[in-house]
Amino acid sequence: MKTIRIDKEDAQFQIFNALKINREKRNKEGFIFEGVRNINNALKYNWKIKSFFYSSEKGLSNWAKDIIKNSKAEVHYDLSKELLKKLSNKEEASELLALAEMPKDDLESIKLTKNLLVLIFDRPSSPGNLGTLIRSCDAMGVDALVITGHAVDVYEPETISATTGSLFSLPIVRLSSQNDLGDWLDKVQKKYPNLQIVGTDEKGSKTIYEHNFLNPTIILAGNEKWGLSVGYREMADVMLNIPMQGSASSLNVAVATSIIISEAKRQRFLAK
Repeated sequence: MKTIRIDKEDAQFQIFNALKINREKRNKEGFIFEGVRNINNALKYNWKIKSFFYSSEKGLSNWAKDIIKNSKAEVHYDLSKELLKKLSNKEEASELLALAEMPKDDLESIKLTKNLLVLIFDRPSSPGNLGTLIRSCDAMGVDALVITGHAVDVYEPETISATTGSLFSLPIVRLSSQNDLGDWLDKVQKKYPNLQIVGTDEKGSKTIYEHNFLNPTIILAGNEKWGLSVGYREMADVMLNIPMQGSASSLNVAVATSIIISEAKRQRFLAK
């Protein structure tokens, strides 16, 4: 294993620092993340770690020492304390940061089962909302999350932080547009003729509590500001609403979609 010491903001460090803010560079080089839960989950679910970053000027915990000792990364970077702090996205720099390779965006990686439950999120614009939904999908056993259109980046630091580690345990596929779903949807519908595609809207034809979620299901979530596109509304077999009381006219997309996923899982749990 090779260890490279960096004491100044040289060209190599500038490349690493750019990964925090430059999506195009992340797509080419990978993404940097930090946090005990994130790193533990990345290793648990066999993500390819390209490098670890730390500072020998700071005392490392036994956890960090074990990670470095057992690392299969090709190279580690020993940074000065100042550079480690600059690379970190926390006020107090994490003792260990990682650079990981992104998995391929492949719909075929989604495992198809008779209890299929997939969420499609179209053009999410908020890292917090996307991160929250990734956590909800992970917690409730959703099979995969598909993100379509021009969206906030799954692999930017704010989104990763909002997932609290769930990013690494949930299959996530990014697609340029709804049109990229065609062949995959045809395949799923041939395998499961009872597949249902469910959208939500405050004017939906019935409530989520009146709908049967026991069949293989794809749930559609729309953009925070514009909701579901016309194309997705036409794709949906049914549009549902969440009944509300009080003065609220709508719910945050992450909250609303989490409620729908929870109802689907509740029905399936009771049906066992």
